[in-house]
Amino acid sequence: MSEENKNDPKVHYICQTYVEKKAGRDGRVSLSIDKQIKYSSSHEAQLRAEREHRSESCVGVDAYSVIEDPNSGEVGDPTFIVRLGSVPDLDDS
Repeated sequence: MSEENKNDPKVHYICQTYVEKKAGRDGRVSLSIDKQIKYSSSHEAQLRAEREHRSESCVGVDAYSVIEDPNSGEVGDPTFIVRLGSVPDLDDS
């Protein structure tokens, strides 16, 4: 692998599931991240999201990609591939 390739941005594909959690005594329900699974392609992440969404324990799921700058370690905003069920508002994610 050349030095140039090591410095190229890296794309990460993630499937992230959500479950409902009761917050406090007032019984309000909020979403909580349950699983985060990394894949090598957007197609694999989307297929897993679709499978997870059919699970009884999963109330929502996102499949998304993020780009990491290997020089700075910074990760950009997510680009959503698919969002299914109850998922956080874009401002909350």
